[in-house]
Amino acid sequence: MKIEFDPAKDAANIKKHGISLARAADLQVLAAVEDTRFQTEIRLRAYGTIDGVAHCLAYTVRNDSIRPISLRRAHAKEMKRYVP
Repeated sequence: MKIEFDPAKDAANIKKHGISLARAADLQVLAAVEDTRFQTEIRLRAYGTIDGVAHCLAYTVRNDSIRPISLRRAHAKEMKRYVP
């Protein structure tokens, strides 16, 4: 599946979390859950690793493309909760 994101959103994610949204393609997904806090569209969170480091990807799917919302290091508590 294709990954699409706004360059300004990518720059903001790099500044805030130190990683490009383009790295979402490198995420080795171990678990995915629906984020039910949002009513306007279905949003998901995927937990996995990039270069052996735990990460969390918040995203939505639009027009057969993954639209990353945020990519950041995952907290140990999240990994314990969602990854078997």
